[in-house]
Amino acid sequence: MIITRSPLRISLGGGGTDLPSYYREHTGFVISGAINRYVYITVTEAFRPRIILKYSKLEDVEHVDEIQHPIIREALKLTRVSGPYLEIVSLSDIPAGTGLGSSGSFTTALLCALHTLKHDFVPPQALAEEACHIELDVLKEPIGKQDQYIAAFGGITCFEFLADGQVVAAPLKMPAEALANLEDNLLLFFTGTSRSASDILRDQDMRTKENSSEMLENLHFTKQLGLESRDALVAGNLRKFADLMHVHWEHKKKRSPNISNRQINDLYELARANGALGGKLIGAGGGGFLMFYTEEKTRLRQVMRQAGLREVRTQFDFAGTTVVAHS
Repeated sequence: MIITRSPLRISLGGGGTDLPSYYREHTGFVISGAINRYVYITVTEAFRPRIILKYSKLEDVEHVDEIQHPIIREALKLTRVSGPYLEIVSLSDIPAGTGLGSSGSFTTALLCALHTLKHDFVPPQALAEEACHIELDVLKEPIGKQDQYIAAFGGITCFEFLADGQVVAAPLKMPAEALANLEDNLLLFFTGTSRSASDILRDQDMRTKENSSEMLENLHFTKQLGLESRDALVAGNLRKFADLMHVHWEHKKKRSPNISNRQINDLYELARANGALGGKLIGAGGGGFLMFYTEEKTRLRQVMRQAGLREVRTQFDFAGTTVVAHS
């Protein structure tokens, strides 16, 4: 039995500039933080000469080409694992569609498990690039590279997305006290709705490719905010970081009318009136998790709870994609 896990993530700055339609022309920059909520993959030997998959659905097939789940099918092809005595099970601490990068975490955890099955060691950079190849190149998903890379690397990491497709990863070096305060003061609340990011990201991707001046200016400004957020975090200036996060959210909403809605806007303003110095909706938008930075945690938690939101308490994960068990 092989068990692997990949962390989910929160984006701390620059989100959206990791799509190829943007970084191939302008380079991208994102700060991302891995959190201790995970996607788990278990690979075991099946009792029958079949490939058995258990995720939100159940598949029981004879050949890889029959698999309906696109990521599993392409990961098996890439790693040349063909079964037939193979059972793959997926579990997640938090459901998909909530803005925490679950697809990238799923793909990296799956690839790690399949490589481990073949006794191959693949370093984080290569693991992330394989995951990106499957999701972006093979399956043509209109997504960026942030999720796969932070899942593979873990920690709080800065990623520079170069025009030639290379990704430069560097851990963010924060003062220890500031790191502890950041972890303590970032609160996550589930809005109660999940969504598919594809439509929102597809619109951004298309408008970027068409050189929409409005979209490009938005993304240029977002990248600049990401760089300023990095500098604020390195300096331990968390209030400056919170201010930038607020500016980022106000700017992000202008990308598409589907990113936010009246309920999310009302919840955001409620939080701002009750101790949140900055915040934003995690992920592409439309639902999922609201993240706030606050120095008045008790007050904010009480108000959000009264509004019907569920808090998910997290810490940062510094391990990235790992093998939990191998027997």
